[in-house]
Amino acid sequence: MVGTRAEVEVGPVGHGGFCVARLDGRAVFVRHSLPGERVVIEVTEGSTGDTFWRADAVEVLSASADRVPAPCSYAGPDACGGCDFQHVSLVRQRSLKGDVVAEQLRRLAGLEVEVSVEQVPGDDQGLRWRTRQRYVERPDGGKAMRKHRSHELVPVEECLLEAHHGPRHAALGVDFEVADGGFWQVHPGAPDALVEAVLAYLDPRPGESALDLYAGVGLFARFLHERVGETGRVVAVEGDRRASRLSLTNAPGIEASAGDVGEILATSYDHAFDLVVLDPPREGAKRRVVEQVVARSPRAVAYVACDPAALARDVAIFAERGYGLVSLRAFDLFPMTHHVECVALLAPR
Repeated sequence: MVGTRAEVEVGPVGHGGFCVARLDGRAVFVRHSLPGERVVIEVTEGSTGDTFWRADAVEVLSASADRVPAPCSYAGPDACGGCDFQHVSLVRQRSLKGDVVAEQLRRLAGLEVEVSVEQVPGDDQGLRWRTRQRYVERPDGGKAMRKHRSHELVPVEECLLEAHHGPRHAALGVDFEVADGGFWQVHPGAPDALVEAVLAYLDPRPGESALDLYAGVGLFARFLHERVGETGRVVAVEGDRRASRLSLTNAPGIEASAGDVGEILATSYDHAFDLVVLDPPREGAKRRVVEQVVARSPRAVAYVACDPAALARDVAIFAERGYGLVSLRAFDLFPMTHHVECVALLAPR
């Protein structure tokens, strides 16, 4: 019940920026805590009939060795909700994220995978990496951020995650054109890291054909086309029409289709492709798209995922259709938050 305080032993990390504790048999999702700590919690969401409650750790009775002072004065209980792990050392943040990815694959896909989350160049000790930042404007003209799962505002001077420079639309030395408000990876090191991982997994060869699904402005399509050459073929499918048009500018020589990925796959490009890149939104590709991908009989699929649960669900669908998880890399593209980016390689078993 909201406002209730209790002393608990903190258990494992959960997917969403919290750790799991138990109170009178009920699961409690505790923010601002670490596994193994003993803390006083204050319930922030939940009522008597709920199966779980949400809470903040408002007092640390026995601290983890991985606990550090938060670099931002706005981080903590009843404060800005933008960061989940400012109280955690960077090394431990990455191991927690790896634990979450592994747990989702175990629970949703039945796989035992050891996951190591890699540091990516471009931030300053986990800060100053966000090349796009939104503040809420206060009535007095000042800036604010919102509390966790709330519309309540916290006045701030600045966010320490905000980079000192704006977006730089370049990857592996190539400039990309992106529409105002269009999607581009927010961590400056992300495009290079993801492209290199995808290319290493797929190993595109001259003359091969590739499908780039949820292709955006052609980040992966550009480098796929360079590898398969003029005798090969790259088709980029993207839901946003502006981004799809720009992919033709950014990746000369490719083909592009704009529209719902599932609909396009159901009606077009029904022949075999050697390679597929999947970079779906947070909810994942889902069954319809996965089954359409498998129907093209690719020798390799590179799946770029921003949500471990969605990745695990889709990996399970791939497994039903005879494609197994061969390898996985995870990247810390969102330090101080619970988010983690993965690149998975799937191939016929």
